[in-house]
Amino acid sequence: MSEQRIHERPAVSAEWLGDARAARVLALVTLGWLGVESTLGLVAGMAAHSVALIGWALSALVEAAASLIVLWRFTGSRTLSPRAEGTARRAVAVSFWLLAPYLVAHVAYDLGEGHRAAPSVLGIVVTAVSLAGMPVLGVAKRRLGRRLGSAATAGEGTQNLICGAMAAGVLAGLWLNTLGWWWADPAMALALAAVGVREGARAWRGHACCH
Repeated sequence: MSEQRIHERPAVSAEWLGDARAARVLALVTLGWLGVESTLGLVAGMAAHSVALIGWALSALVEAAASLIVLWRFTGSRTLSPRAEGTARRAVAVSFWLLAPYLVAHVAYDLGEGHRAAPSVLGIVVTAVSLAGMPVLGVAKRRLGRRLGSAATAGEGTQNLICGAMAAGVLAGLWLNTLGWWWADPAMALALAAVGVREGARAWRGHACCH
């Protein structure tokens, strides 16, 4: 899209550029949110020895990487570059795959050592806030991704939606631990690893902006 094309299609181009600015703003807001969320989640997860809670907190760092990628994608001359979109889409896909090996290894270690998750008030509060807020960000970014034709933006939104779903799962696991269902926490962590692998494959193929 050149300056000439912008003049030829002013309404569409102006709307597209406005959506690109919105994608940058949402990425910046998300980065701030995830910084707080990840820190508190790790503190709570370590204290409770909850692999699912720790994994969820670390997944916030993966989400932050996706937000940085989208920010890079829509900055400067890359805003109008199809090549930059392709690079960003693949980078977001890779970011989905970063968490799975860690989760599997951590679950194996904890099971081998006989560690069991304990209840965590801080963990419950942090994940509850994420459960309420992340889906809102995720839906907004997926809509922007469709309008922009940007699988990278839609993929970032999908990660936010997964974060909300993960928060719900972690909350359920923490509650089930109080009932003696110790296996719920590692089971949730493994489920999150599987979801990350699946969504990474979808993002790599560019399906994120179409579903």
